Amino acid sequence: MNMANLKLTPCLWFDKEAEEAANFYVSVFKNSNIDNISYYTKEGFEIHGMPAGTVLTVSFQLDGNPFTAMNGGPLFKFNEAVSFQIFCETQQEIDFYWDKLTEGGNEVECGWLKDKYGLSWQVVPSVLPELLTDPARAERVMKVLMQMKKFNIEELLNA
Repeated sequence: MNMANLKLTPCLWFDKEAEEAANFYVSVFKNSNIDNISYYTKEGFEIHGMPAGTVLTVSFQLDGNPFTAMNGGPLFKFNEAVSFQIFCETQQEIDFYWDKLTEGGNEVECGWLKDKYGLSWQVVPSVLPELLTDPARAERVMKVLMQMKKFNIEELLNA
């Protein structure tokens, strides 16, 4: 993939886990791969403090979507202000992503979770936006979903 032709690519800041995290994410999502890895050199050590040969960035794709993971040190941490949504057609898909991404992480509310690196994800039924914009159902659906951690499609459809 020619990165120069891309307009938007999320860059995820890790302390030292960029390569490990990229490999983990690639193992979870279909049609995913590591594109390339760059490394710190001796130049700039007095600023970045990373030994030469340490992974600097990992360019990778998750289901065809480009990402970059960067080892930038412990200065910044992920928080819920940014999350990635995974829209799922079936309960089986929801269960798969939920189980994989909460491993070593934790469940939050309303389809949100944090993975073992602290990155927030939303595992969402594809039908949810339609349910929430249907004036006849929106209030009942909202009441049901507010009580869930991992979404249950059947319960949402029956609301």
